[in-house]
Amino acid sequence: MLILRIFMAVCLYVFIGLIIYVIWKDLSHQSALAVRKDLPFLTLHTIKPAEIRVFTIQKSEGFIGRDPGCNIHIDENTLSARHAKLSYHHNQWWVEDLNSTNGSLLNDHPLVQPSVLDSGDKLFCGQVGLTIEINQSD
Repeated sequence: MLILRIFMAVCLYVFIGLIIYVIWKDLSHQSALAVRKDLPFLTLHTIKPAEIRVFTIQKSEGFIGRDPGCNIHIDENTLSARHAKLSYHHNQWWVEDLNSTNGSLLNDHPLVQPSVLDSGDKLFCGQVGLTIEINQSD
């Protein structure tokens, strides 16, 4: 009888543990969906008319640079390996220069601190010009 009671107690604790695990997974999944739903994606167009390229960032963070691991990989000598960081927080897109060699300009002003991005902004990383477009995801 004692063994049966111990077995039933273990089964009860396993069942309660599974319920807590399933609820935790569902809540984390729902919060991830809520964050993704509210995140507007960022589209960047190169300014040079001869070779227009379009880049899209749909995550909350991205990097511009020559490094192939960057979200916006541009093989240009005036770009640093990791030139600038794009991030979404406080319900806005931000850009930050990562102490690059040739610097960055946002709307013809030196980028010395993280700054908020708006649609239509012009971002120059070294000699590479990018036009910013913020799109609400549906």
